[in-house]
Amino acid sequence: MEGILERSDRAVPWEPDTVGLPDARSDSALARINDVAFYANARNEVSALAGVCVDLLGLHRPDEGDDPRCQGCRLPWPCPTFAEISRLLG
Repeated sequence: MEGILERSDRAVPWEPDTVGLPDARSDSALARINDVAFYANARNEVSALAGVCVDLLGLHRPDEGDDPRCQGCRLPWPCPTFAEISRLLG
């Protein structure tokens, strides 16, 4: 997630004339406007999502001890939150 954040921060902002748009799947002008809006916002949305994941993983990390528990929810390590995020990203 931190790698995604770093790459997103370094990326050049996308503009429709920067790299062009993929071929349209529809002749609808509204669909094309939605395509442009999606691509224009994707960089910021991916960065925001990666930021949320990094924050969640920062909250849900193991503490040190004989019986490790999650620092965030105090459940046995690995906690369900960490396990699910890992599963989804893996």
